[in-house]
Amino acid sequence: MVFGGLFLVAVGAALHEARTSRFQARYFSREAATLGYALEEGPAPEPVRSAEGPYDVRLGYTRIPVLEERLDTLGFTLSAQARGTEGLVGWVERGAYPVYATKAAAGLTVYDRNGQTVVEERYPARAYADFDSIPEVVWRSLLFIENRSFLDERFALRNPAVDWVRLGRSVGELGLKALGMERNVPGGSTLATQIEKFRHSPDGLTRAPRDKLRQMLSASLRAYRNGPNTLAERRAIVTDYLNSVPLAAQAGHGEVIGTADGLWAWYGADVAEVNRVLREEPGDSVGRVRKAEAFRKALSLLLAHRRPTHYLSRRDGRADLADLTDAYLGLLVRERVIPRWLADEARRARTTVTVPDRAPERPSPACTERKASTLVRTELLHLSGQPGFYDLDRMDVSAWATLDLAWNTATARVLRAMADSAFIAENGLGEARLLDVGDPSRVLYSVTLLERTPLGNALRVQTDNFEGPLSLSASSRLELGSTAKLRALVTYLEIVEEVHEALSGMPADSLRALRVAPQDRLTSWVVDRLIADPAISRPTLLAASLERSYSASPAERFVTGGGTQTFSNFDNTYDGRVMTVREAFRNSVNLPFIRLMRDVVAYEMYRGGAARVLEDEEDPARQEYLTRFAEVEGARFVRQFYRKYERLAGPQIFDALVSERNLGSRRMAWALRTVAPDAELPFFADFIRTHTPDEALSDAALSALYERTDPSAQSLSDLGFLARVHPLDLWVASYVLRHPGVSLQAVLEESRDARVEVYGWLFRTRRRGAQDERIRAVLEMEAFQGVLRRWRRVGYPFENIVPSLGTAIGSSGDRPMALAELTGIILNGGVRLPVVRIEEIRVGEETPFEVRFRRESPQGERVLSEEVSAAMREVMVDVVANGTARRARGSLMDHQGRPLVLGGKTGTGDNRFRVFAPGGGLVSERVVNRTSTFMFFAGDRYFGVVVASVPGQEAVGYRFTSALPSQLLRILGARLGGLEPPAVLPGDESPGP
Repeated sequence: MVFGGLFLVAVGAALHEARTSRFQARYFSREAATLGYALEEGPAPEPVRSAEGPYDVRLGYTRIPVLEERLDTLGFTLSAQARGTEGLVGWVERGAYPVYATKAAAGLTVYDRNGQTVVEERYPARAYADFDSIPEVVWRSLLFIENRSFLDERFALRNPAVDWVRLGRSVGELGLKALGMERNVPGGSTLATQIEKFRHSPDGLTRAPRDKLRQMLSASLRAYRNGPNTLAERRAIVTDYLNSVPLAAQAGHGEVIGTADGLWAWYGADVAEVNRVLREEPGDSVGRVRKAEAFRKALSLLLAHRRPTHYLSRRDGRADLADLTDAYLGLLVRERVIPRWLADEARRARTTVTVPDRAPERPSPACTERKASTLVRTELLHLSGQPGFYDLDRMDVSAWATLDLAWNTATARVLRAMADSAFIAENGLGEARLLDVGDPSRVLYSVTLLERTPLGNALRVQTDNFEGPLSLSASSRLELGSTAKLRALVTYLEIVEEVHEALSGMPADSLRALRVAPQDRLTSWVVDRLIADPAISRPTLLAASLERSYSASPAERFVTGGGTQTFSNFDNTYDGRVMTVREAFRNSVNLPFIRLMRDVVAYEMYRGGAARVLEDEEDPARQEYLTRFAEVEGARFVRQFYRKYERLAGPQIFDALVSERNLGSRRMAWALRTVAPDAELPFFADFIRTHTPDEALSDAALSALYERTDPSAQSLSDLGFLARVHPLDLWVASYVLRHPGVSLQAVLEESRDARVEVYGWLFRTRRRGAQDERIRAVLEMEAFQGVLRRWRRVGYPFENIVPSLGTAIGSSGDRPMALAELTGIILNGGVRLPVVRIEEIRVGEETPFEVRFRRESPQGERVLSEEVSAAMREVMVDVVANGTARRARGSLMDHQGRPLVLGGKTGTGDNRFRVFAPGGGLVSERVVNRTSTFMFFAGDRYFGVVVASVPGQEAVGYRFTSALPSQLLRILGARLGGLEPPAVLPGDESPGP
């Protein structure tokens, strides 16, 4: 009797607790009060780790450890991190998910240096702000489907994480199934535990009973965070559920989260309008139809979460969803959740409420208006290591960029206005050598402005008017004309300095005894200066080197780049003059820099002694150089021929080989038999007859021709002679025929012996001059590799360079951003600082996982001496004060309205592809593009590049020069105002908005 009484008491207590949750409320509210966290400086000894559910992955919380390691290698330091309380850490160790105020919507936010928003992404983009914003018919329908007594106000302490009746039924059925019975096990989840599941369980799934227990435990702690009374928390759970339920992925949008976003993504509905219609009582039949359609959409999404991919993404599943929706309309009427008229109209709306195959197009600003956001998002993509913008934009990340959004916006507006004739007239842009001819709307502009700061070179402005995602400043390769003279002059001064450092201190007798090649004029000049003045200082020598003279005559032909080239001055008034390096740089005269580059190349050729192979006919290295020439020169032809055949197969290759060639039957036979030596006589005869219709060849004649043109006894060079086709053309055609789809790299590797064989005559010739010419070409290529290494050290962005003296005036191309970096090196006394686009990154603000990263002040890398940098600053100031950039004087001001000292270099590229005859006559000419550039520094902090360009054949209709970007800088200076506003630097207060 006592035992039975105790049992009844226990059962009664359990039933009472199941209805009221009184004990749970007291216990969990006490425990939940211990769950907290605080942000403190420096890394946390034991940071709270997030769960690994879809929510945690999407917001980037699971990536924080990886992000810490990555950012540490990219110049950031972990400046602050959240620490969990003992209670929070303890419950996570016991299996609960971290309990905190989760965010209904989150995403990437980026601020500029003044706290203005550059990027703001929120996912889901549409959400219910609170319970009262949800139409009553929506939340009542949800509770009817999921948990009808969830908001029962009679039980204020009820634990919303556990529905004991549903859980008991689920456990019982699971037990019977374990005994081998066929059972349909119902789910035991509540709204609260479902949220935990699809937010924090791995892959959003419950794979084992322990997963369900973990969800229940976490949901219980979360429900009692604000005390024993859960009425308000239960309303919040309904809101959270509607905002975070996963609804599959829709084309054109991606993963759909939440009912509000689902209405837009899956039905193209205006969520605010849907909510308004569902709240109001319709006044007529049209209003009833609209409300019924809105309700059907909402109800279908409440049901679709059970199998979202099936119900929403598959056509047969959509039919199933329509049936399920119709069934629930009847149930909702029967239980008096909705009126009968609404159910009837909603059933009739089945044919009008359909799921489209794509989400609606999101309104997007023009590319030019997105330049700033694309720039910072691209940088954050690199810093975060995320695979794409889709993942990056959904991270719970805030970042502070170095950009000045106001300056970028003002610059972008000016660039757009440059297409307007009224703006052109108002700003004096219609003058000669500006926009006096040509359609101004076709000109592309790029503007880059950086500032030296303790964090590095902070990017303040980078924008252009190109309608595309490509950044003209950071991603293009343009021939920027005479700006290359800046790189050439830096290299020239480096060499003078290098020779001085190596030889200074040597006695005069030792200097006189040095064996210096006559071609190495730079070393000879430095030696002469040291003999004349052994104590000459480096700055004095560098200044003297700027006074060396070169001819500006265009009459000379230069052996360079594997051939003979001529060059001209942009302004022919300088033709024939002799001028100093300083004067040639000031006025951007080409021919002195062609000759200066020749001296630079000669220094690189002769300083290591390799060029002495030209003096010794018996030197075994001659054969090595000739072999290298054959390989390099032959590779150029192989690439050309490969492009002709790479997309062809079978007979198409033969047709391409002989097309546009006037070959007789005999030469065509040699070509055909060389490419396809195993070709049968019938094919051979048909091919020859088809391609030589004017020759009446009998079967006997063709048979005899077939026998006579057997290629097996001939060398490749002889076969080329017999066919009057370049032997490497024959070889490539044959190889591609036998290896369809072969890559260029494979063709180059396999053709090495053939290339050397074709140039066999070069090894056998007794004409030493012919050999020397080829050896000199290889030595020049090696020398330009030395030039390239020097240029790469100061930021040249490409891994190749044109081995021609034309590189001194821009033939190798450049990138505006790289020119800006070189200007920054010169301004910073020869020290290369990193370009900084992001100063601070915060992940998971106001969560237990919050971590903040700040950019560290860099050490910098010395790549030029202070003396070379000082000499370069001096000549660049001279260019603005007295040279080609005089128009830019006074363009930029400090914050007090005083002109900043301006230095720079201009460049104009009138770039054309010319074909010359063997005698030097011009055969054809094709305009490639036209560019004009002004790279500059202002004061001791700011530097940048302005570029104007017209690509393609349209460039023939323009005459603008570097005067155009100089004038554009003047216009921008007036718009930007002073360049020295207060800036947030390390050690100052947080740069947050």
